[in-house]
Amino acid sequence: MNKVYRTILVTVLSITFSGLVLANDPAGAIKSSKGLVNIERAGERIPAAAGSPVFVSDKVRSGADGAFGITLKDNTLLSAGPNSLIVVSKFAYDTTTNVGSMSIGVRKGTLAVATGKIAKATPESVDFHTPTSVLGVRGTEFVVEVGEGSDE
Repeated sequence: MNKVYRTILVTVLSITFSGLVLANDPAGAIKSSKGLVNIERAGERIPAAAGSPVFVSDKVRSGADGAFGITLKDNTLLSAGPNSLIVVSKFAYDTTTNVGSMSIGVRKGTLAVATGKIAKATPESVDFHTPTSVLGVRGTEFVVEVGEGSDE
């Protein structure tokens, strides 16, 4: 009898969590990288080549000649220009229901955004924050510019 319950429990859990992007899964990936671009993760700087995974808590930084594009798992597109610092503060996404949440920090530089499935399903669960403001998403495309931002 215990074997039957265990099988049912494993099946239910597998179905429940099959579409979730979990904390140790990448939130997305670098789609394009030009010039000096690094991912800062756990105190290390990693060159941000196309295809490199981007995780929650990662900082992506471009140099004076750098620019990069990130595609998140919900198809949100992030494009940053030179001297930019972007932080993936929070990202959770269920690929089955398109429900999730995200919070992206724009510490300095310029970021162009084309929102994906999370913002379309639940726009109130998406925000972009700068050193001086928090932007709620109610549209599909926008640009954020932070002049003298923080290097952290």
